[in-house]
Amino acid sequence: MKTIKFTTLEIRHDLNDALLESGGHVGYGIRPSERRKGLASKMLEMPLEKAKELGLERVLLTCDKKNTGSAKTIVKNGGILENEMDHGDRVTQRYWMTL
Repeated sequence: MKTIKFTTLEIRHDLNDALLESGGHVGYGIRPSERRKGLASKMLEMPLEKAKELGLERVLLTCDKKNTGSAKTIVKNGGILENEMDHGDRVTQRYWMTL
C-alpha cells in the first residue's frame, strides 16, 4: 500500500511573540495538487475541537495576504480579520475565531 503525504496540520497551545504576530494557534498546509477540494475546511475542524478541549476560548489563525484561498477558508470557518501586519516584503493577515 502506497501512502502519499499531502497535508500538514499543527496546533499550538501557547503563543510566543512571533506566533502571536504571524503564526497563530493553527498551522496547516495542503499540497498544491490537492487544493480546491475542501480539504482545508475539513482539516481546520480537527484543531478547533482540540483547542476547545484544551480550554481555549478563541484561536488565532494567520495567512499571507496573497493567499486568498487560506483567507477564504478561515473566514468560511468563522475567522474575523483583526488586522494586517506589514513585514516589508509581505503582509500577514491575523484572524481570530471564537470557539
